[in-house]
Amino acid sequence: MTKKLFPLLAAAAAAALVLTGCVQGEGSATDVEEPSTTEWSSDVLNIDFATYNPLSLIIKDQGWLEEATGGDVTINWIQSAGSNKANEGLRAGALDVGSTAGSAALLARSNGSPIQTIEVYTQPNWAALLVPAGSSITSVEELAGKSIAATKGTDPYFFLLQALGEAGLSLSDVNVQNLQHADGKAALESGAVDAWSGLDPLLSTSVATAGSKIIYDNIDFNSYGFLNATESFLEKSPDLAQLVIDAYEHARAWAIENPEETAAILAEVAAIDTEVAEAVLIDRTVIDLDPVPGDKQREVLEFIGPIFVESGDVANQDDIDEALDSLFNTTYIEAADPARFG
Repeated sequence: MTKKLFPLLAAAAAAALVLTGCVQGEGSATDVEEPSTTEWSSDVLNIDFATYNPLSLIIKDQGWLEEATGGDVTINWIQSAGSNKANEGLRAGALDVGSTAGSAALLARSNGSPIQTIEVYTQPNWAALLVPAGSSITSVEELAGKSIAATKGTDPYFFLLQALGEAGLSLSDVNVQNLQHADGKAALESGAVDAWSGLDPLLSTSVATAGSKIIYDNIDFNSYGFLNATESFLEKSPDLAQLVIDAYEHARAWAIENPEETAAILAEVAAIDTEVAEAVLIDRTVIDLDPVPGDKQREVLEFIGPIFVESGDVANQDDIDEALDSLFNTTYIEAADPARFG
């Protein structure tokens, strides 16, 4: 099932009032108000960017956080190669704010990581099951006894678990190779594995450039994109947490108003063709959504939670339930003021 990011430009423009530092967007210095004399709670903000989180790429590219803090806060941008890496950074204290799939955030919280989700950045259809060009495999059922690359602790891994279960298979019926996303793509294209549970934009790139074939795609098996923060950061620096959320909501409006520029930023950071970036954003990502984490996201996670217990990723259902009850913190998104960035 495919959803569109930009269904109507006119409607999007009415609704909107947002990568690596080597690409600066035009007008980035004028999009933000003059630096204030605010005394910030900390002189350092450690925040991630990820190719699976387009809003993070826009904020980094445009330099809004640096402009808003006027040089009084050092903004350390740290790339997350996957939800598992973002969770590692959050748990270790190397990140104050990190991007994960909703499933990965629940997994981390269920296993004791002191994080809370402060915003939903996108609803991506970012995971699918692929086989190499020329493979005779056409269905999930045919993966029995086959080797499958997947990154444990990420949405594609949980996508795989759900897809196998729907097909009447379990992890014991397949040979899962725990590879980081980029390595899984390489393994698929070289024939080292029979299938890959992949993540965009690497997924779409493999289809476009290597002829890899999607054999199963289901947006309902993908959890939302969650922006998470450590509890210690939220307690110590609520001002910076609010600044980040305000920047994210400005980035959302910017992305809706500037689809071509957003695709160009993603293409530059991910080192992919612009056409692939556009396909990822337009055909496989919903950005124009309600960013407040709530019932819709909880419903998805309530479905995924028992799978964690069954697979041994979480000890028991009580840990899942406790995590679900404490994961969402809507304080900052409910007070979002994207207009502070002009």
